[in-house]
Amino acid sequence: MPGAQLEDFGSGLTPVTQAWFVVNVRDAEWWFSEKRGARCAFESEYDDPPVEFAQFGINVTVLEPRQTGLYHVESNQEAFLVLSGECALLVEDEERRLGPWDFFHSSPWTEHAFVGAGEGPCVILMVGSRSGTGVRYPMSELAARYGASVAEETSDWRQAYATVERFGESGRRTELVCPGRRFLQASFALTGHR
Repeated sequence: MPGAQLEDFGSGLTPVTQAWFVVNVRDAEWWFSEKRGARCAFESEYDDPPVEFAQFGINVTVLEPRQTGLYHVESNQEAFLVLSGECALLVEDEERRLGPWDFFHSSPWTEHAFVGAGEGPCVILMVGSRSGTGVRYPMSELAARYGASVAEETSDWRQAYATVERFGESGRRTELVCPGRRFLQASFALTGHR
């Protein structure tokens, strides 16, 4: 089977056809949001039609201090590995501090979100099953303190993100404005990788 076609629309390589491919995270497409950080998903989920992984999602997310995801719960299991930096894990209305090599397994229907903490960026590898279909955005006083909660519980992602910036809303971002990509490039340079 031939490999997928990858294209660069200004912010890194992304697949435009369904098939196998290899890409270095430094060269892959990155999306950025002022409040939500930077994310490399290895897919082309905002294109028409999207090129998505059918069985599981995987991404690398970089959160600066106070940047956060949206508090949510879903029918799929997920796994998270902090690669560097610090973050606060908001889970079931509890807060836990995580650092490098801390692992969080989220079984189905576990409420959670991450908030960047510490002095610099936090890099998290995120993986999730795509076997289920249910997602819910519950209200949480704890998450609201970080700007990570919806005002009213909903299962509609459009309503949940109505007042929160979502990746992809402003289009692809270039390398020049994506702190996550710049951070990873600097990290590779420090470790001697190409």
